[in-house]
Amino acid sequence: MNMNMNRLSNTKNQFQGDTKKVLCICSAGILRSPTLAHLLFKKFGYNTRAVGSTKEYALIPVDEVLLFWADEVIYIENSNKLEVELQFGSDCHENSFVLDIPDIYGYMDKELQNILLNKYKEIVLSENNEPIGVIVKEKIIDE
Repeated sequence: MNMNMNRLSNTKNQFQGDTKKVLCICSAGILRSPTLAHLLFKKFGYNTRAVGSTKEYALIPVDEVLLFWADEVIYIENSNKLEVELQFGSDCHENSFVLDIPDIYGYMDKELQNILLNKYKEIVLSENNEPIGVIVKEKIIDE
């Protein structure tokens, strides 16, 4: 049985629904990208995955199947984007964005949550002309 074909065919599994699929990438896929994935699921209902760009120590390393699966790729830092492009080519995903958030926060840190949502709103949603909420004291209020 070819495991790669099964994974590839699962990227279009009908039971995932029609929601946007967002791949969140930081260095190890342990702190920042899982926090963003959680927030995007809770706030927008997106189908999210969190992975790491550094294959030597990423808990779940990014791969070509996950890049194919994603409608949108969010890199936490530019170095994550460069690592992925070195592995898979500079044109590995056409709908990608970099948030530029340093690796100084713990998982679900309140400050990290605020920064992630504000940067996502500023960089991604405004570029895609999607509805934007306002974040007030770590709570999200829709406009």
